[in-house]
Amino acid sequence: MWGIAHQQGIRLPTKDYWEFVDLITVGRRERKSFDAFLELYHWTELIQSSPLAVEESVYQVVGGAYRKANIRTLELRYNPMKRNRGGEQDLDHIIMASIRGLDRALLEYPVRAGLIFCLDRTFSYALNEIILEKAIAYRRRGIVGVDIAGPGSAGFRYRDYAPLMKRARRAGLGVTVHAGEDEGWESVDEVLTHLEPQRIGHGIHAAENAALCRKLAERGVLLEICPSSNLHTQVVTGPEQLGRYVATFRRHGVRFSFNTDGPEMLRTTLRDELRLALRSGWVTKEQLAQCGDWARAASFVHGAPS
Repeated sequence: MWGIAHQQGIRLPTKDYWEFVDLITVGRRERKSFDAFLELYHWTELIQSSPLAVEESVYQVVGGAYRKANIRTLELRYNPMKRNRGGEQDLDHIIMASIRGLDRALLEYPVRAGLIFCLDRTFSYALNEIILEKAIAYRRRGIVGVDIAGPGSAGFRYRDYAPLMKRARRAGLGVTVHAGEDEGWESVDEVLTHLEPQRIGHGIHAAENAALCRKLAERGVLLEICPSSNLHTQVVTGPEQLGRYVATFRRHGVRFSFNTDGPEMLRTTLRDELRLALRSGWVTKEQLAQCGDWARAASFVHGAPS
C-alpha cells in the first residue's frame, strides 16, 4: 500500500512508513468501534483507486495469502465502485484490472481464487444495481459472487434487494450478505427470509434466537465468523460471549467457518484465527476440521482443492 501510494503520487498524512502502518491497521490489543474500523478503509480505498493499483493489490493479496498461510482457495471481496473515485475512473477498467491481478496470481501460485463484488448499504439502489450488473457481466472472468456490506444506513432495508439477489442466483453467482454483526439477530432473519443467501457474513448475533438457529441449520447456510474482527470492533463483549455464540451454533447444528475479515488491516492470518479458536476453547481440533469441510463445501470457487 505504501509503495502503491507513492507510485501514484498520493499525498499521505504522514511521511513516516511506520506511522502509515498504524494509520491503516489495528494493533493486536487495540479496540475500535465498528464505525471507526470501517473508517480504516478510507485510505485503502483511496490508494487502490486506479486500475494499476487495483491490479497490483489483487495480485499481492492472493499471492501473499498463499505465501503466509498456504491458502489455496481464496475469495477476495471488494466494491469496485469505491475504487473509481466517484466515477472519475472508468468502472470497467477497475474491474478488468482486478481480473488481471487475479490472473497473474493464478499463473504464479497453485491456488484457486475468485472475486466477490460488494454492494453497499450506503449506496442508492440504482448504484448497487450497476454493481450487480457488472458482476453478472464478468461472471465468466473470475467474479464468483456478490455481497452486501458497508456501514449501516437509515433508509436501507435488506428486503428491498430481493430482486437483485434473485438475479444474481439465476446468473449462477454465489450470494453472501453481511448481517448480524453490528446488528441484532433480526437482520439475519430478514436476510434469510428475503435474500436466500448461501452464506452470511459474520451472523454472530443469530445465536440470540433459537428458532433462527434452527432455520439456518435446516437451510445449510454457512456463517462466516471473523473472531479478531468481532473482538476488535467490540460487536461482542469479549471472547467469552463469542464462545457462547459458537457453542450455540454447534448445539443447533448451524454451519460456520472461521475467517480473517481484512488480515492486513487486522495484522492477522487465517492460521492466527484458527489458533485463536482452539486456544479459546471454542472448538476442538476435530470440530475445527469440520469447519474447514463446511467452508470448502460453501465456497463459490468451483473445484476448490482440499
